Amino acid sequence: MVDPNRMGTKAAAHYQVNVAAGGRAVVRLRLQSGTAAEPFGTQFDQIADQRRREADEFYQAKTPPRIGSDATNMLRQAYAGMLWSKQYFFLDANKWLEEHGADPLRPTTRIVRNREWFHMVSDDVFSMPDKWEYPWFAAWDLAFHSLALSMVDIDCAKQQLDLLLDQVYLHPTGQIPAYEWNFSDVNPPVQAFAAIFLYRTEQALHRRIDLDFLKRIFGKLTANFGWWVNRKDRSGNNLYEGGFLGLDNIGVFDRSAPLPTGGYLEQADGTAWVALFCENMLEIACELAEYDSTYEDLAANYALQLVLIARSLNAVGADGMWDEDDGFYYDVLRLPNGTSTRLKVRSMVGLLPLCATVVTERAQREKMPKLVAQYQARLRQMPELLESLHPTGPGHYGVAEHGIIGLVNPQRLRRILTRMLDENEFLSPYGIRSLSRYMPSTLTCSRFMARNIG
Repeated sequence: MVDPNRMGTKAAAHYQVNVAAGGRAVVRLRLQSGTAAEPFGTQFDQIADQRRREADEFYQAKTPPRIGSDATNMLRQAYAGMLWSKQYFFLDANKWLEEHGADPLRPTTRIVRNREWFHMVSDDVFSMPDKWEYPWFAAWDLAFHSLALSMVDIDCAKQQLDLLLDQVYLHPTGQIPAYEWNFSDVNPPVQAFAAIFLYRTEQALHRRIDLDFLKRIFGKLTANFGWWVNRKDRSGNNLYEGGFLGLDNIGVFDRSAPLPTGGYLEQADGTAWVALFCENMLEIACELAEYDSTYEDLAANYALQLVLIARSLNAVGADGMWDEDDGFYYDVLRLPNGTSTRLKVRSMVGLLPLCATVVTERAQREKMPKLVAQYQARLRQMPELLESLHPTGPGHYGVAEHGIIGLVNPQRLRRILTRMLDENEFLSPYGIRSLSRYMPSTLTCSRFMARNIG
């Protein structure tokens, strides 16, 4: 940082070197306090060699023993890239807003982006998407970064996941800031998934459990779950919005902007993400309840919330996202006149309900008999809910008595997979397409929308 008085801490060394064709040039740099008589003598080479050996030993300890040299090199480069992409990010949002004439405490000032985030003071090192092209944090990117970092530095991974849930970042409403250019944008709520993943990884790799980390994350994510329920379910019907949600080119509307038709969009992907959030919070609460029984009632609340989301998502008819004729999930467009229509653009949006799935183990269920009994009693009282969920419980366990809690029942799962694994729809030689080949062009989508919306 260099201030207006030209005082600061940045410096750069400037070298001009001519390198002949096929030749090479070496520039040596050494940072140290004080001076040395021979800074680039034999000691320099010894230190460089020692650091290489230390790096080799470090990455060797992180590499599975039975993979080939190419995979080993690729894995090392991936780990190094993650560690190298950490960067200091400073932003005093209140000062920035004042400089742009948008004092948030003065109602007459003009509206600019991030105006409601004046409490934020970012003064931390983040894992960036890219230090050169994308030198800023992104909430759901950071959660996925923590998964990769957990394999090489579990403490760093947990610290990164903790960052945006700190009080200087988390909004008082419970919203997690998305990214620098619009903190109020909405990213998928994958932090709970990352938290339980990190907890399990540390348990498996290091034979230790960090209950303090899990409790801390759970408490803060409870506020974020409340924000989703209160701010992104405007009709109170357990169908969620969210906007962009990190998905490019999956519809004819910009989902972060007001709809050209008026009204609003209830999103299959937004609803699926909240369902996964619910499942992950349920899993965390169950883990904590093993050590503190007060978490068992919280687990029961998340179990009930999940059942209600499943019922709303899977309803057949004008208000549901499942289209029985197409065998696919679609967003629902709510128009100002009170009518609604499914937005029949066959995209990644309709695949994401598959992701809202967790596997339960016999040992987990045995530790929570009260919760299991309450859950099964609820399904007996309201048998129609069974149609909305993947069957679980006695008679439905798999290998080693594994169970599934998921939004998609087996019949619908087969129909969706038929489309997802069809090369004329979603399956490509490079993975899953974000838009089915069934929707060959934007023009086709526009004509299709014109027919459905009028």
